[in-house]
Amino acid sequence: MIPKYQRIADRLRAQLTGENRIRTTKLPTEKELCALYGVSRQTVRQALHVLESEGLIERRQGSGAYATGLHPDASHNRIAVLLPTDNDYTYARLRSDLQAPLIKEGFAVSFYLTGYSVAKERAILQQLQSVPLRGLIADPVKSALPNPNLDLYEKLWAGQLPTVFLHAVYGNFPPRTVIAEDDFSGAAQLTQYLIDKKHTRIAGIFRHDTHAGSERYIGFTSACAAADILWDDNCIRWYSSAELLALQKKQATGFLADFIRQNLGACSAVICQDDEIAYWLVKELTRAGKNVPEDVSVVSFDNSFLCEFSEPGLTSLAHKTSSELAVTAADALLAQMRGGTAPSVSLPFEIVERGSCASLG
Repeated sequence: MIPKYQRIADRLRAQLTGENRIRTTKLPTEKELCALYGVSRQTVRQALHVLESEGLIERRQGSGAYATGLHPDASHNRIAVLLPTDNDYTYARLRSDLQAPLIKEGFAVSFYLTGYSVAKERAILQQLQSVPLRGLIADPVKSALPNPNLDLYEKLWAGQLPTVFLHAVYGNFPPRTVIAEDDFSGAAQLTQYLIDKKHTRIAGIFRHDTHAGSERYIGFTSACAAADILWDDNCIRWYSSAELLALQKKQATGFLADFIRQNLGACSAVICQDDEIAYWLVKELTRAGKNVPEDVSVVSFDNSFLCEFSEPGLTSLAHKTSSELAVTAADALLAQMRGGTAPSVSLPFEIVERGSCASLG
């Protein structure tokens, strides 16, 4: 005959880990469990001890028992992370920053690279249908475009798979938890920074197939409009994920050289999508005989190591810490896996000034 404490432990385990698990971060109190199952406090404590020994709960003195989000079968404690690439300077850092807090909590982390390809993303999602997962973190392939892989995501969500999107969620998807950057306000902040330095003719380079690119463009134009400054559409260059991939793999800077010849015109400053674009643009400007910042000021997003490698150093937008995006995403996923909810977050930026921007005063 199965002991009472074991039967209670089995029921609680199913509620914490089963397909129809109850979304709760904290278990009922010992007194409430005694009343619910009609047993003694000693029996309840034995049941909780079983769950604690399996790593499913954490008991806190004077507070109660809390779900850890773990599964008793270690092979189920895997988190899949979908990233577009491992060549991008931001993703190299993101990988380690995501991995550390999740591993610390007992989870294994597997990374899958979509290569900016919807077809590759689909192949990965099909593969994940047969993998026991505890959570999913996904950075969209091309977040500004509709995504045809919703059917496969929905199959994963049918099992209540906790999911966090980075930067944005696809426009045709239902609402999900997104840990993003405040791209609109960041671009507006950069633009105002240039305007305060008396720049009135400002160019921009933005990525057309991501939500961030669109938001940064809108933030830029909104700040110009608020300052009663007209921007010139001919001074805006849009680039694609394919051009970015070629830049990362082959240092193919042709589209930046084209920007200087065709779009820069008489502009005295350029807002770049990110540090990678800014870094290579400074090199192309030098080849074209233009000095930064004397002839053209350059500002960007991310405050990465490329800011220091560039000559001159790049003025760029930063978060409070370099790991803020990853840590916030990991915390949001852990909260969901433990039975709670996690709201979407938009992280603010602050400007880090270096030598790439001059005042025209």
